[in-house]
Amino acid sequence: MSQTQPTVTTTGRYLVVTVAFLGWLCAGVQLGTLPIASLSISQDLLGAAYDVKAAGRWFSYYTAALSLGAAIGGIGLGWLGDRWGRTKAMAASIFCYSLFAGAGGFAQTQEQLAVLRFLTGLGIGGMWPNGVALVSEVWPDVSRPFLAGVMGAAFNLGMFLISQVGLAWQITSESWRWLLFISAVPSIVGMVALWVVPESPKWLALRGSAQGTTIAPMRELFSPPLLRVTLAGILLASIPLIAAWSAGRWLTPWADSVAGKTDPGYKASTQAWWAFGATVGSFLGGQIANWIGRRLAYFLFSLGSVVLTCGIFLFLKPQEPLFLPMVLVQGLVATLFFGWLPLCLPEMFPTRVRASGAGMSYNFGRFLVAVGVLLAGALTQFFGGDFAKAGAIMGIIYGLGMVVIWFAPDTTGKKLED
Repeated sequence: MSQTQPTVTTTGRYLVVTVAFLGWLCAGVQLGTLPIASLSISQDLLGAAYDVKAAGRWFSYYTAALSLGAAIGGIGLGWLGDRWGRTKAMAASIFCYSLFAGAGGFAQTQEQLAVLRFLTGLGIGGMWPNGVALVSEVWPDVSRPFLAGVMGAAFNLGMFLISQVGLAWQITSESWRWLLFISAVPSIVGMVALWVVPESPKWLALRGSAQGTTIAPMRELFSPPLLRVTLAGILLASIPLIAAWSAGRWLTPWADSVAGKTDPGYKASTQAWWAFGATVGSFLGGQIANWIGRRLAYFLFSLGSVVLTCGIFLFLKPQEPLFLPMVLVQGLVATLFFGWLPLCLPEMFPTRVRASGAGMSYNFGRFLVAVGVLLAGALTQFFGGDFAKAGAIMGIIYGLGMVVIWFAPDTTGKKLED
């Protein structure tokens, strides 16, 4: 084979990272809408049947539906990225989450909105593996820790921005639909991804050298020698995802349940403080992993996250002076994982299955997230609507990472394998 690997211009490289950043930022916007709006939505759609326990239960249903959709979308659209190309699959992901999230503004029942959140999740799940694989393959190795941080920060920056919208225009039971209608705007980014963004040169070279062969990435991922790597990737991604959605993301509805009647904007303030810390944390996660090593970094992230998350739920209450500053710190520490993952997961897999492997690792955990948030919802109901007790119990999940990381392969110093 004497084929020359395709190249991407400097302009093309910046275009790739810009569109991938915007695509992941807009995915963060989609996930940030329901934590600040779910109780208002339940007040409107449940009417006289509304109470805090029912609202908490429906928040868990919405989150579980989106997580299940993201799990399926991440695996399916990750496979599509390995077969049809990163840019096409990324564009399809953005169109999917934008249009179905926007359609949520027309929902007339809780069940309709839950179905639309599932469909929104399909696109959110597909955005991560294809965006991360594309950025990892287009930029040189020396840039990847920084770019992993940029990609990790994008998602939480999206959550921060939507919280600012919620602060500027209060979201109530009479005025929540517009928040979902504007969620369709990112489809413009999908058009740019489809028509303008260059394809990964590594993927094009692999396709050119493998004409006439059938690629079965899922079979390869779950067969030796990649089986152990795949299982490790699933565990490393699942732990922070499950803990975040079963504990950390409940800080906002907890704040709303305590302060919502007297201060409707407090829920948006809580998410804004959390998301600001999370934006910084997810940016630094990849850099820290590069400085002190992949394993030690993950261990320390797990330790800090379990202490902070359980500590807030056990010893603080919304509207206390220390609550919002500690929410910011928790957001920073607990999202360091999401700068670590886009750096380290692609390092584990060869090009031919990189999007599928990263997608499987990151999104398989979302199946477990769906179970975790339903359990958190059940615990909240069991404790009579007490978000704090449920959050403290579910926050213990972070501690599992302190053990699992020592059984995973160490990719410190490893370059992307072709």
